[in-house]
Parts: sequence; C-alpha cells; structure tokens
Amino acid sequence: MAASRATAGSRPNRTVLLTVTCLGQFMVLLDNTIVGAALPDMQHRLHTQLTGLQWIVDAYVLLVAMLLLSGGICADRFGGKRVYLAGVAVFTTASVLCSLAPSLGWLVAGRVLQGIGAAALSPASLALLAAAYPVPQERTKAIGLWAGLSGIGLAAGPVAGGVLTDAFGWPAIFLVNLPIGVVLLLVGMRSLEEARDASAPAIDVPGTVLSVLGVGALAYGLIEGGARGWTSPVILGCFIAAVILLAAFTAVEARRSAPMLRLSLFRQRLFTVSNTAMVVVGFALMGSSFFFSQFFVYVQGSSILRAGLQTLPVSLAMVIVSPYAGRFAARYGFRVVVTTGLALAGLGLLALGGVHADTGYGNVWWRLGVVGIGFALAMSPLTGAAIQAVSPQEGGLASGVISTTRQIGAVLGVAVLGAIVRTRQTGGASFETSLNSAFLAAGAVTLATAVFTGLWLARSKPSDVSAARQRSTRFAGRSVTASTRRR
Repeated sequence: MAASRATAGSRPNRTVLLTVTCLGQFMVLLDNTIVGAALPDMQHRLHTQLTGLQWIVDAYVLLVAMLLLSGGICADRFGGKRVYLAGVAVFTTASVLCSLAPSLGWLVAGRVLQGIGAAALSPASLALLAAAYPVPQERTKAIGLWAGLSGIGLAAGPVAGGVLTDAFGWPAIFLVNLPIGVVLLLVGMRSLEEARDASAPAIDVPGTVLSVLGVGALAYGLIEGGARGWTSPVILGCFIAAVILLAAFTAVEARRSAPMLRLSLFRQRLFTVSNTAMVVVGFALMGSSFFFSQFFVYVQGSSILRAGLQTLPVSLAMVIVSPYAGRFAARYGFRVVVTTGLALAGLGLLALGGVHADTGYGNVWWRLGVVGIGFALAMSPLTGAAIQAVSPQEGGLASGVISTTRQIGAVLGVAVLGAIVRTRQTGGASFETSLNSAFLAAGAVTLATAVFTGLWLARSKPSDVSAARQRSTRFAGRSVTASTRRR
C-alpha cells in the first residue's frame, strides 16, 4: 500500500507508468492484427493449409479468452507489477520462439505461450493504472489515454505486418516485440511500484482448467472437422468432450464460493443480451478479418505489402469511431447505437460477400470501412450495458466477462468461418466462392443479432448510460475493483 501511495503521489513516476502500461497493451493489440497480414507468407513458407492458419490464430486467442479473468485475479493477489513484468517476459520470449519456429507445431506452441503472457500483461497493466490514479477523474483520463494510445496497435498491425513480411518474411512480425519487451522489462523493474490486494480471492484452478479444455475441444472439432470429416470418431469425440467439460465447468462454478465466473450475473437480461451480442461481435469481426489478407493475396493477386495496406480501413475506422461510441450511447441509449452498429457491420459483411477477383479496390475499401464503423459502434456500448446491469461492486467482473465473451467469439469465428470455407472447397467450390460464403454467413449472423438486440436490449436513459460509463472506467477490470476496495 505504501508503494501504491508513493506512485500516486509522484508525477514523473505516473508518467513513466502510463507510458509503460500503454506500450505493453499496444504490443498485445498489435499482435491481434499484425499476424493477419503475414498469414499468406506463413502458408507458403510453412507448407500448411487453411487448418494450420486457423491454429496459428486460435491458439493465441483461445488462451487469452480463457485466462483473462484469472490474469486479473493474479494481478490483485500477487501484485500488478509482478504479474505485468511476468506477462511481458513470457510474451516477449514467446515472440522470439515464434520467430524461430521451424514448423507449424512449434509456431502454434509459441502462440500458446504468447496468449498466456497477454492474459497476464493486459489486466495487470490496468491494475497498475488503478493503483496509481486513486482519484476517479484522474483515473478516467488515464484509462482513456491507455485505451486510445494502445489502440493505435490495431491500426498499425496491418501496415506493419505487410511491410515487415514483404521485406523480411513472417518471422519479423514477432521479432518486432523483442525490443519493446526488453525496454518494458528494464524500465518496469526500475520504475514501477508494487500494489496488491491481500483480500483478493484465490485462483479458480478447476474453473480455469475446465474452461480451457472445454472451449479448446470445441475449437479443435470445428477446425479439424473439415479435414478429418464431421462424422469421424475423433471429431464427434471432441464435440462430446466439449459438452461434458463445459457442463462440468457450469456445475463447478455454481458451487464455488469464489468462482472465476459468477453465473448469477446472467440472471440479468441486460447482462445476458450484451454478452450474447459480444460473442457475435468477436465471431464476425475476428472470423472475417482472418480472411481479409488472404482475399487480397489469393483472389485479387495483391502483394503481401499491398494487402496489408488494403485491409487498413477496418482497423482505422474502429480507432477513429470507437471514442465516439460511448458518447452516442449516452445520448441515444444502448439499444439504438448497438443495433445500428451491428446492422452496419452486417450489411458491410454481406457487401463483402459480393466482391470478386475483378472488383476494383475503389469498390472494396468502403465495405471494409462500414464493417469497422459498425463494430466500433457496438463494442463500447455493449461493455457499458453489461456493467450497468450489475452492481458497482461487480463492475470490474462484468467488464472482464464481456472481454472474455468477445475473445470466445473470436475463437469460434476463426473456427466456424474457416470450416465453411474448407467445406465449400471440399465440395468443389473455388477459394473465391468459399470466401464469399464465409462473409455472407458472418453478415447474416451479425444482422440477426442486430434484430435480437433491437428487440431485447433494454432501453437506457442517457443519464443511466453516463453513470455506466463512469463505472466502466472506474471498475474496468477486476483488478480495478480491488484497487478501489483498498481505498
């Protein structure tokens, strides 16, 4: 606690802390988009098929999704500085291992380690900010800067990935993390102050293990089903195992006194609808983004560098529009903004389902931009709605849960849309036609969810939304809640 107060009272230290935490989160978000630009080169150099590319993406996202809540608890229990630096060390080391991977298997293993590091790094960075900025108004500004500056990584990913891959090959996209990680470790060890919550709950080991195995079994069945056959014993066994493991997870969480996921939260309709919609956001956004560079390279014949630049409208639109989504929700309510955003995203994906090899980029970029604008409008208000549905003391947990549901949707999006493409190709369709089917499927699911939120997402008053946004900032992350309790 003394260390926490020292940090809060030192302007230079807080400046360094804000820089270090932003740069760490920047590295995590950069990894979300930089890999997509390198997928065509990975496929060529590693001699893998679509299934292998799916594992390269999903191995990372799966671990982030399943360990994110536990990472926040670890930061509270063992200290934000310790967990943050451990996350940076694991993420940086894993990035080097990925760059040196001689085969697909080694690369996937490296991506698993990257996911573990990211799941520790991201919530711990928020815990450090919460400890350093005890005044709510200052904390609001600090977390806003943290989200905005680190979010630049989303827009930088496609460009950096295209440039690095075109010049040096796909290993370079992972080596870019090495100097960042080394700087963060050196500066962090000297400048960061420790802050922990002695009353934080114990790690929910059974819940964590069951959730990783259950969602992992489901993802394996979906990714490998197209290659092995949907009725093969292995695939059917995976689906059965997923059902059993996830049912066991539900039973365990219902009986634990301090569960990783409080199932009682889903009794609130607003919370349930928000998380359901966020699964679809992750599903459609990550699932479709997985194919953007592949479309430009394999269908339209672009270079990897040019393809990276051509995918930029999605992430750029999200970075520009996201800061305004909360303001729109405060004025018009959750339902209007979320439904409008999902409808735009769905229409943009349906429009992408109509692009072909001879479609000029002037008739493609705006479709990507509409997709980015739509999802940007939906994500922040969905988080605010989930937080408003629970008590202020549960705001951090609600924020962590909806981030987890988005990541789970991303895992399923890459797996399911990849399965659609693989199945269509097995049936004799071209890669172009198969991609069109995947985009159309993602658009249809997103539009259906827009109707769902329009009917079921509770109408909120602007004053309620404003309060929710304040709680979202104050309790954004499980560790933020703990830090507030300490004060």
